[in-house]
Amino acid sequence: MTTADDFVRPDIGRWWWMWLVAGFVWIMAALVILQLDESSARTVGVIIGIMLFVAGAQYMGVGAVAEGWRWLWYAFGILLMAAGLTAMLNPVEAFAGLADMLGFLFGLVAIIWLIEALATKDVNPFWWLSLLSGILMLVVAFWASGQFLIDKAYTLLVFAGIWAMMKGVLDIIQAFNLRNSGRIAATF
Repeated sequence: MTTADDFVRPDIGRWWWMWLVAGFVWIMAALVILQLDESSARTVGVIIGIMLFVAGAQYMGVGAVAEGWRWLWYAFGILLMAAGLTAMLNPVEAFAGLADMLGFLFGLVAIIWLIEALATKDVNPFWWLSLLSGILMLVVAFWASGQFLIDKAYTLLVFAGIWAMMKGVLDIIQAFNLRNSGRIAATF
């Protein structure tokens, strides 16, 4: 039987608050993004770049504390941080480029969430939320792939906001899961 100790260091429970803070930051980013329109290309490009960079940093952090699948967390982290840095350096071009390849990007996020759900299935009682989010994001990816560029710009705003909101909720749930795991480990 696989236990949490096989995948995560036992002291990870004391860092639960970092996931809580990250979750609230993601939700705040979602609220900001959902207030913008497609004429705010530079602002949206920077915000999406920051979102990608923060998501990459989170995966790098998971890789630092993970015992199993470490290479996968680092690979996702590096990929997302590179995309975020590129978007922040060229925000207008990033906005147009992201809008143009929206379906691919949402598909990439969906794959990351699906793999994360399956990789943590044995140790995370809420793994099915990541699985459900990944499936929903995959549906959105296929839908967004069929949009025209003008529609994609608006769709990018809406679904970037939804992505940030889903990531925030997942991080908050994970925070309390980690906090409870730390309490359980402390009782043994």
